[in-house]
Parts: sequence; C-alpha cells; structure tokens
Amino acid sequence: MKKLFLSLIMLLPATFAYAGVREVKLPKCNGIKLNAIISKEIKTLPENDTLKVILTGKKYSFSPDKGIERSLWISNHDQDNPKSIGLLLENCSNIIIEGNDADFMFEGRMLPIAAVNVSNLTISGIHIDFPTPHIAQVEIIENKDGIITYRPAEWVNYEIRDGKFIHKGKGWEIHPAWGIPFEADTRHVVYRQGDISLGTSNVTQLPDGTLQAPWNNPALIPGTRIAMRGWGRPTPGIFIDHCKDVTLNDVKVHYSEGMGLLAQNTENITLSGFGVCLRDENDPRYFTTQADATHFSSCWGKITSNDGLYEGMMDDAINVHGTYLRISEVIDSTTVIARYMHNQTYGFEWGAPGETVQLIAPKTMEISSPEIKIAEIEPIEQKEFKITFDTPINPQVGQGIENLTRTPEVEFCRNTIRNNRARGALFSTPRKTLCADNLFDHTSGSAILLCGDCNGWFETGACRDVTIRGNRFINSLTSQYQFTNAVISIYPEIPDLNSQTKFFHSGITITDNIFETFDAPLLYAKSVNGLIFLNNTIIKTTAYPPYHPQKAPIYLEKVTNAQIQ
Repeated sequence: MKKLFLSLIMLLPATFAYAGVREVKLPKCNGIKLNAIISKEIKTLPENDTLKVILTGKKYSFSPDKGIERSLWISNHDQDNPKSIGLLLENCSNIIIEGNDADFMFEGRMLPIAAVNVSNLTISGIHIDFPTPHIAQVEIIENKDGIITYRPAEWVNYEIRDGKFIHKGKGWEIHPAWGIPFEADTRHVVYRQGDISLGTSNVTQLPDGTLQAPWNNPALIPGTRIAMRGWGRPTPGIFIDHCKDVTLNDVKVHYSEGMGLLAQNTENITLSGFGVCLRDENDPRYFTTQADATHFSSCWGKITSNDGLYEGMMDDAINVHGTYLRISEVIDSTTVIARYMHNQTYGFEWGAPGETVQLIAPKTMEISSPEIKIAEIEPIEQKEFKITFDTPINPQVGQGIENLTRTPEVEFCRNTIRNNRARGALFSTPRKTLCADNLFDHTSGSAILLCGDCNGWFETGACRDVTIRGNRFINSLTSQYQFTNAVISIYPEIPDLNSQTKFFHSGITITDNIFETFDAPLLYAKSVNGLIFLNNTIIKTTAYPPYHPQKAPIYLEKVTNAQIQ
C-alpha cells in the first residue's frame, strides 16, 4: 500500500506558492489532463499573481477527438470551424510555461496551441510536431522515359485507390495535387522546380513496395525528395489572438498544416530562438510547414524575431501586414459598409472606435482621404462591417480602407532562413522596420519583399521606414513566384501605375549586405520615394545557370530620390 500511495503522489502536479508566483510541476500526461490542470490553476489564481507551469515529462500527446473545440477565425487560413485545440489559454494574465524541451505530439487535424485574450504570456522550450504530417514525402528511385518510380517515406500512410495515390491519417485524407522537390544532399529546392505537378494518378504498386506512375519531369533525378501537398491550411501550429506582451523562447514548430505561428490583433510579440525547423541535421524530413513560418496580421506595438531558424517551409519565413477592407456600399458621407475580400481572411475583428484609418484607391494604390478615426464599427456576420467615421469624407464604392493603428514596429535580426519555397521576409507596415544580420540561404524566390496589395491578397500597406542592413543572401531566385523580380523586390500591386501621382513606399535603406548570386537581378523597386542602395557587396557564383528574365542588376519603376551605388 505504501508503494501504491507514493506512485499516486508522483502522478499529481506539484504546486508551490510564494511571492506572488504559483509553481505547478506537470509530469508526462495526455492533452486532456494537461489542459484540465492548467485551466483549474488559472481559475483559482489570485489577481496579479503569476502562474508558472513547469513541464517535467518528455512527451505530451494530443488527439483531435479529445481536444478543446472552438470556432476561431484565423487570418490567412481556411475558415473551417470548429477547430480542435491541443492546449488552449484564454482570458488570463501572467502565465509562464516552461517546457524543458518537451515534445507536444499531435494526431489528425489539430491546432496545437492557441492563446486568446491573454496578457503577459511566456512559453519556452516546447517542440510541436505531428508524427503523421499531411505532406507526403517520397524519394525518386528511377526516372526513365516519362515514367517515375518513387518510394514513400516510412511514416507516410497511403493507399492506391482507383489508380490514385491517397495520403491519409486520423480523420483526413488527401490526393496530393502539387509538390516541392528538394535536392537529396543539400536540401535546397531543386533549381527552377518551385511548384511541380505530381505523378499521383494512374499509379501502379510494384512488388518491392515502390510506386510507378506517368510523370514527365527530367529534373527529378534519383534521390530527389518530393514534398507532395494539398491546398488546405486549416490551422497554424501556434495561434495568438487579442493578446498583449507575448514571448516565445526556444519554441520549435517542426510541422503544421498551416503557418508555423499566426498572430493577429496582438500588441507586442517577442520571438527569441524561435524555430520552424527540422529536428536536426539527421531529420529524414525535408519540409516543415504547409505555409509561412511566421505570420503577423493587424498587430501593433513591436514584433521582434531574433536568432531564429526558419527552413523547409512551403512559404515565407515572416510576413507582417494588415488587411484592406473594400467599401461595398456608401450609406452617407460618414458611414459605409466595408468587406473582407479574401476567402482565407475574414471573421476576425478589424478595428475599434478611436482607431485611425485612411482610404486607398486600389488601381493606383494612392491614399484617397485624410487620416480619420472610427466613431463606430459594427460587424455584419463574418465578412462585413458597418463603419462610421468621425469626419465627413467622400467615400466611394470600391475604395480600400486601411487601419493605421494596428500596424507594428518590426525587428528581424540574426535569423537563418533557408531551403524554403517562395520568399524570405515580407514587411508591409508604415512603422520602423529593421531587417539586419540575417542569413538568407537558398530562398527559392526573393529573399525580401516589400509589397502592399488592395487587389488580390488585400494585405496592407506602404512601408515608410525600412532598414535592410548586414544581411547575407546566398543564391536566391532559383525559382519564380509572385512578386519575385529580384533578390530584394519592392513590389506593391498597382494595376494602373501610369496614372499614379503619389508614391506608395518611402524611406528604404539597403546597405552593407552581401549578395552571393548566380543571376543578375539584385534589386527591383516600384513606386518609391526615397531609396538608398549603398556599400553592398556582390559576389558572382556559378551554382546554377542564369535564367531570370530581368537582366539588369537594378531595375526601378517610378522611383524618385534614389541613391544607388
């Protein structure tokens, strides 16, 4: 009886309270118990005290049928609700979670960690992963006469159904439509093979377990690994919504079906040693997330991402922006109906009374109103708002509206971005942005993009103070994607550039960077007032044949007050 009693004690959380900090030590347990204990501790925590949760187990398992269900509207993701959440923190303050290198392992389709309406939150030392990712990795065994033989990785669960390769897991299945090929030894995305069609139809299974299909692509040599993908992005790995003062230290997302981290409507986020990355150099996977590594939508205060590792993701390392609404109806000189336009971005709060906004002419991307304030805003279902301004203006149907209050300062320094699809860093904020001392190693598209688009993605807005300094760019632009006109691409989406009379971006300084490149284009800039490109070192490599249609190292369209050397 004594031994049994001691064992039961060891399974219970150890709680210590002192000096306003309550410590709870949690050994290995499943996701239900983890949530229940943390939720109970939060509910009984005295106001202004801090809850410190210390994880002492190595592995914590989560299953979608035992997750916490919530309807969450998540920017730049599929709006399919409800979501099954692994660890949910909501409506609380002063929370510290020390993971001590714990593995959070998830099955099926889940949102691993969600923080909603939380202030002063710190999470450290946690690894997020799915043993059965929704991306199927295969290895090319033979490529001959338009027929490719390939072998799925050992963790890929699949069947051949009516000649189709069906990848499946707990509660889901996918017939992959397209993919990303990686070089076997270097893990670089294969040259000029950014998005490829797949041999996943008319598939034959051979006696040795390999698969064979018609698939005409000579670039896929034996040993090449293919990340076979679908189109969905239901949830990120970490979701942060309506929070304040959030810090993630040494947190690693090894896989997510959406973004690695998606933060929206949040003030002050610090990522230190954050990673969307492989386990280590011996990890058999070649991919991490289905979309961006980190993504920040309509945040304010300061976003800091330093000393991070972002690799193998199927989109950008970081994207910082707001969201343009479009006016769908004018009620009077101060009141409009405005609408979310993109099918992956709607349902979440866009603005509040007292916040500053301005109108945009989408065809020229010119500011078409003075800065005005929201007097009242009322949501109409998930996609529209009735907005009343504090000042009469001349609103017109089709104009965009930008929220200037929900725009952050950004510091992105000493990060490594490598072997990913699409682009490296995207910044669209009028506040101070520093991108310094980063390594961009084989981003298959542009390394840095300054965009702004009220016509397709509807991601705001104009940059006013950007410093790009001391970065090293190694062989970017091995494939072409949207907006990838050069290693650094300043490319707002402006349908009628000829009619534009006011410049979009301004105050951009690019100095003391090293460009190691096999091709010509270094800098492309459109609609900029104030551009400095000085003291940069260009090293020509022979890693790949030049191919890019842009042959000039520097190409400027509608740029004034430029210093180029």
